[in-house]
Amino acid sequence: MALGREGDVVQQLVAQRSLPTNMVDELQMVCSVDTLDCSKETTNSDVIPQDTDLVTLQIRKKVIEKKEERLMCDRTCRQHIFEQEHEMQTVGRKPSNSENFVPAGEVILTINIYSPVIFTKHRENKPYNTMLVLGSQNLTEVRDAISCVSDLQIGGEFSNTPDLAPEHISKDLYKSAFFFIEGTFYNDLRYSECGDLSRTIVDWAESHDRGYGKFHTAKMENYTFNDMCIKVGYPYLYCHQGDCEHIVIITDVRIVHRDDCLDKTLYPCVIKKPWLWTRKCSVCKLFIVRWVTNNDSLAPEDPCCFCDTCFRMLHYDADGNKLGEFLAYPYVDPGIFN
Repeated sequence: MALGREGDVVQQLVAQRSLPTNMVDELQMVCSVDTLDCSKETTNSDVIPQDTDLVTLQIRKKVIEKKEERLMCDRTCRQHIFEQEHEMQTVGRKPSNSENFVPAGEVILTINIYSPVIFTKHRENKPYNTMLVLGSQNLTEVRDAISCVSDLQIGGEFSNTPDLAPEHISKDLYKSAFFFIEGTFYNDLRYSECGDLSRTIVDWAESHDRGYGKFHTAKMENYTFNDMCIKVGYPYLYCHQGDCEHIVIITDVRIVHRDDCLDKTLYPCVIKKPWLWTRKCSVCKLFIVRWVTNNDSLAPEDPCCFCDTCFRMLHYDADGNKLGEFLAYPYVDPGIFN
């Protein structure tokens, strides 16, 4: 039956288009579904040809060869896993409570937080964090979402009491911070311990006519991004812990859509963070550094880094008594955010 109907179609085509019979036969042969069979092709997409002129294939070949030469985990793959997990957890997610829905027309900003300026490696071209922020959120919410190892540092010298648990970290002791955006210092003054970090800069600028114009100050907790005039791609400043400075760049401003995370309790939402190198112990070369010593007669260099196991084996006897003279300070590695 199918062959009969196909023959009728061919006859109608010949009659309507006045096509010669040999041309119709050729069209039938070329357009036949049998020509779609590619089982006879033996091309392997995993094998890169040696004589290729495509730049993308040449780059891919170099990357594959480089991976084969070294036995280490692919950090790019780990970043992709993080992005996939974030996508599964947030894309299109709706809150259980209707009050937490992101309203229609809400603005979403993409913000890059760069490494502190004291980090010379990748400080200019590699964001430390990338996050999504709602335009209606206070600047204090962004400030609390920024992760920096400076906030986790432990102050004090612990060579005589290495087992003593520290009572506070830097973030608990030094809560002051500010954003500098479009000529205004937005200070975090939510707590009684907070001070105005920008006062020194403002006084310095106003003491002489230095050509910077007049700076303004405001409370960070009273402002949202909707209240400010900002520039996309323009570098702003976030400062905390006295002198730990981060460049902040807003890379995108858009309206929320249905594929975004619609639960406003999950914002600010970190969508990307790089893999950071960890500092290894100077003795075993295996474990992450937990202690840094100064004026240490037992160490090969000053300062010297130790993991917790090597530090205790070298500097204390079986009863926990201190051996020799040295100063010991706890060390927090940036790799804790990996």
